[in-house]
Amino acid sequence: MKQPKPILKYVLVSSIFLTLPLVLFFSIQLRKPDKELIRIRPGYTSYDYYIQRQLNKTLNPRLRTIWMTRDWDRKIKVFSRFFQDLKRQGLLSNDSKCLCVGARVGQEVEALKRVGVNDSVGMDLVPYPPLVVKGDFHHQPFDDETFDFEFSNVFDHALYPDKFVGEIERTLRPGGLCVLHVALSTRSDKYSANDLYSVEALVKLFRRSEVVHVRNVDGFGLDTEVVFRKKRDSSILVRS
Repeated sequence: MKQPKPILKYVLVSSIFLTLPLVLFFSIQLRKPDKELIRIRPGYTSYDYYIQRQLNKTLNPRLRTIWMTRDWDRKIKVFSRFFQDLKRQGLLSNDSKCLCVGARVGQEVEALKRVGVNDSVGMDLVPYPPLVVKGDFHHQPFDDETFDFEFSNVFDHALYPDKFVGEIERTLRPGGLCVLHVALSTRSDKYSANDLYSVEALVKLFRRSEVVHVRNVDGFGLDTEVVFRKKRDSSILVRS
């Protein structure tokens, strides 16, 4: 016996209404991630594996040769312009004690010294004396409130972005500045551990600091500069 048409129509309409929320849900999940999202890339099965993957880039003989020859002067000139601009804005001075986080072979450290900021050092998994000392940016080897200024363009390599930021805020002095160069409009290289989709997501991580400025830059594939100032009374957390 054929099913009466009204009942069939009811079944079809009910199925549509039951299915529609699921379709909408999954379509939302497949869109570009929420503007406040930092997405950790899959595949890092352990912290040791993550460290080894980062070392694979840092110790790559071809890359190190490029960093120390073809890229050396070019990157120092670009970093010097960035730092000179920060000095003109009063955000950096010759008396600042500076740390460059994830400095590889230290072009940014050399740039700081060339613009007159002599008390500057870099930190990376592989040291490059005298410019760069050994250290993990998830666990900086420095005392609390050591630096006036910290710069980094390797935020995308942090497996634990909250720890990366937490260590910067721990080692910055009250009133100290952190300058990050990050990629928002493009995805970073294959060794990156996270993808950042908005400045808002970054701001939420800096629980003991306030934003000084955000601007577009052209920094070796990184398109955005975000400057934070650590609050002088940083024990007060204004963001949950």
